[in-house]
Amino acid sequence: MVRHGVEKGDRVVIYMPMIPQTVYCMLACARIGAIHSLIFGGFASKELSVRIDHAKPKLIVTASFGVEPKRKVEYISLLEGALARVQSKPDKVLIYKRPNLGHVPLAPGRDLDWEEELAKAQYCKCVSVPSDHPLYILYTSGTTGLPKGVVRPTGGYAVMLNWTMSAVYGLKSGEVWWAASDLGWVVGHSYICYGPLLHGNTTVLYEGKPVGTPDAGAYFRVLAEHEVAAFFTSPTAIRAIRQQDPEAALGKQYSLKRFRTLFVAGEHCDVDTLEWSKKVFKVPVLDHWWQTESGSAITASCIGLGNSTTPPPGQAGKSVPGYNVMILDENKEPVKAKTLGNIVVKLPLPPGAFSGLWENQETFQKLYFQKFPGYYDTMDAGYMDEEGYLYVLSRADDVINVAGHRISAGAIEECVLFHHAVADCAVVGQEDALKGHVPFALCVLREGIKTEEKKILEEIVERVRTNIGPVAAFQKGIFVKQLPKTRSGKIPRSALSALVSGKPYKITPTIEDASVFKHIEEVLKKN
Repeated sequence: MVRHGVEKGDRVVIYMPMIPQTVYCMLACARIGAIHSLIFGGFASKELSVRIDHAKPKLIVTASFGVEPKRKVEYISLLEGALARVQSKPDKVLIYKRPNLGHVPLAPGRDLDWEEELAKAQYCKCVSVPSDHPLYILYTSGTTGLPKGVVRPTGGYAVMLNWTMSAVYGLKSGEVWWAASDLGWVVGHSYICYGPLLHGNTTVLYEGKPVGTPDAGAYFRVLAEHEVAAFFTSPTAIRAIRQQDPEAALGKQYSLKRFRTLFVAGEHCDVDTLEWSKKVFKVPVLDHWWQTESGSAITASCIGLGNSTTPPPGQAGKSVPGYNVMILDENKEPVKAKTLGNIVVKLPLPPGAFSGLWENQETFQKLYFQKFPGYYDTMDAGYMDEEGYLYVLSRADDVINVAGHRISAGAIEECVLFHHAVADCAVVGQEDALKGHVPFALCVLREGIKTEEKKILEEIVERVRTNIGPVAAFQKGIFVKQLPKTRSGKIPRSALSALVSGKPYKITPTIEDASVFKHIEEVLKKN
């Protein structure tokens, strides 16, 4: 990088798969004070071009191919498509050619070969930077208008990550840690790359999926082979394993002798998935909650500080030291315990949290700090119990207004997922002439379920009525083969809400399989 003019403060876009070379690039940027912007490897040309134009990188680093369960991802053609659109072209493109996956030609004068450059590389001293120097820009998904590039300051982030590895996750240096995420997301930045390495932990880098590479036993194999002590994944990944292998029979052949704690985050974890995980993995399973903006946990069971490993089901922990989490109503007033409201953090934010949005300070102020002055608005909804445990139910915009009653989509999903036949579900608001909106469930059944769908829906409706009450007005649902999800496992609720209401909807570029929307449309027509 230095040989090609990359200096402190320059941006480097990294567009690469889940391979060690991606981590090497991140660490190289950190060493010389360059600001990396890692872009998730599955992004198509248009989204990639928007981010390149916004970051204005001096150098782009990419790989020849990515590997998915049924296909190769052609990074070079995706990048070429993006570069054809951009105003701000990089000086050079550094390409890592993955062995045994096929040849890619280099563009003369622009492209550099990874192995050739490595052979010429000189030793490079660490470049000192101020503690608030940006380490990276991470673009959050579903951006409209100016891209939302979260800026992470270097010093506070390093201190916070090192502290959380022991305080939150309970690890000693020398132990093996695995965060089953992607380097392109915040979990990958914090807990595949920087956190474990700062704390002296071996970090597992896994290019596969929870299922299909080759089967639902893959996670168990990795945990056993690498003697992982603590593991971090998403509820979506666990539900995928359970859907294909309800008894976890494939996992039983592996001995997980070093494994002691499983952490989940990324979305609300329903109690049924939590209990299944405890039974199958035979370790404490702890939900915790954070955001791209925070960079690490906002609430958690800090087991390194002696917190309980058996907290109440459904919670996502208590405020992590440094975070003062509160629940406010729409009038900016604190609410009573167990009352649904807006989750906010009293300012100031602790070290490690974002310091701004790249070249977009106006949105930074307006989006996060305007609605609740003196607080950071997480834009999530939930409640706190008397003991200070937080229950995150949904994004604030996922609260369904049913005839003036604010009903959490997450609370209804919890009831739906409790049914033994349901593997996954999404509850969204469907427009209703009388009540404004009513909850509508899209359910995915487990493999091999023979019960009639009508009967399953009746049982779910009854459970919601018992647990949440008639006020939820929940009566409608359909059964589909799968749900549309972003590559980070999030459900596009606003698009689904528009779809079930018969309105035009937008499919964002982060959706993994856009054809699922057509399938849902067909099921809706039949019903």
